[in-house]
Amino acid sequence: SLNCGFGSSDDPANVKLNRARALAQLGVSRSHLLTCNQTHTARAVLVTNPWTIEQAPVADGMVTNRLGVSLAILTADCVPVLFADPAAGVVGAAHVGWRGAIGGVIDATLKLMTGEGASISQIIAAMGPCIAQKSYEVGAEYKDRFVGIDNANERYFYSGKITGQYHFDLSAFVRHRLESHGISHISQLDCDTCADEDTFFSYRRSLLRGEDNYGRSMSLIALAH
Repeated sequence: SLNCGFGSSDDPANVKLNRARALAQLGVSRSHLLTCNQTHTARAVLVTNPWTIEQAPVADGMVTNRLGVSLAILTADCVPVLFADPAAGVVGAAHVGWRGAIGGVIDATLKLMTGEGASISQIIAAMGPCIAQKSYEVGAEYKDRFVGIDNANERYFYSGKITGQYHFDLSAFVRHRLESHGISHISQLDCDTCADEDTFFSYRRSLLRGEDNYGRSMSLIALAH
């Protein structure tokens, strides 16, 4: 299934093999694959040296200008965002759920990138597969939180079939956050991790089914040798 999450009930040996397969697809099989302890924070870290899984910092964003390391984001509905300034030789990765999006994980990641010499005008961003609006139903308090920050955020919600329920467009909101920082080169996949069971893992799908276990997809970026 290519599950890359040790947080699932999968056999750790399978997860390790799947991560190696992912690195091979990237063409950097000798690279150190780094993940963070993702907890929907707004924290990003600068990677100067590789760490073990046990040493992984609590963060949802990573940035590096070092060869030999691959930055990896694990997702099962949230948006994985990969960044690169090819000219400056700086790459970044962020795990962006709704908390991170409004909390500032994109801001923190871009701040680290520019601190290492990247230029906003040259940064390319790629948004990976995530849950689509039609599958992402939330309560009114959720919508109120976003609209309370900015009335313009009303546009990212439409009413559900049940009174007081709304559908949230996470990918559109994340794209808006990227554009608000001046990122103009953005590629975005048109997917629905919740609805497309044959292709993607989904936390929301497992929740709806009452399942207590789900896999994680992995999005990676690294500097070419």
